[in-house]
Amino acid sequence: ISEDLRRAQEEWEAVEEIQSGLGGMSASAAPLISFNEALQYFQTADLSDCRKKVRVTARRQGLAALVRFLFGPPQLQPQLQGEQELALAMAQCRLDDNERVHMRILQTIYKKLTHSRLGCPRYGAHWEELGFQGADPGTDLRGTGMLGLMQMLYFVMDSQTLPLAQEIFRLSHHETQAPAITLILLQNFPFCIMSVNITRIVIQALREECLSRECNRRQQVIAVLNDLYTAAFLQLYRIWKWQHKTIADSGFLLKELESSTKKKPKQLLKSLEAYMSQ
Repeated sequence: ISEDLRRAQEEWEAVEEIQSGLGGMSASAAPLISFNEALQYFQTADLSDCRKKVRVTARRQGLAALVRFLFGPPQLQPQLQGEQELALAMAQCRLDDNERVHMRILQTIYKKLTHSRLGCPRYGAHWEELGFQGADPGTDLRGTGMLGLMQMLYFVMDSQTLPLAQEIFRLSHHETQAPAITLILLQNFPFCIMSVNITRIVIQALREECLSRECNRRQQVIAVLNDLYTAAFLQLYRIWKWQHKTIADSGFLLKELESSTKKKPKQLLKSLEAYMSQ
């Protein structure tokens, strides 16, 4: 290696260490982080400020409260409430450049979606390629916080869901020709923004106690949230692909998806189970 090339590499690595937010470790060298490792970090981290902002259930008043009391879904069992509060606290936790685990989560998502061995700077246009709105992913996590990134991490790090995540990511950059006409329909959509919206829907379903029955049955909360997130993304993907939807349809589709997630979570989960078994 020539002296000029060696010097250039050293300069780039120094810049990368600063921009990646990994505290002295370059984004390229940072190891991937598994969902379980990241979850263990949040289980032991001080989230007291985030927990203060948590509203566990949606407020109901008047007739809505009476109907919920008489006919509503069962409440979450006491032994699961701590896990529910952790999930909602993660949703209140902001992306922090000084937290190495936060940065590893971000880098892992980037590497798995792009098939890149190299990391990337903390800020830049490359995040728009992943489907964030701008150069800083943190600005798009309002309402979902780190739970939004954690669900993306689960999607790309689970060996069963990774192929689906990559297929949806490919579709998000896709253009296809509509049948029987010559017009080219752009089916591309912002993958990460869509993911954050699905996480927001799942959080609301949890807060409205739409998932209590399934959580009680499985004696899990976060695993149910992840499966429902994946099932909802699968549903969106199928409709988007086969009905030739475009970004103009996204608002309506997300409303329909929110309704299905709250009213028919079991049906969505069964659809995911059937898909995975194939």
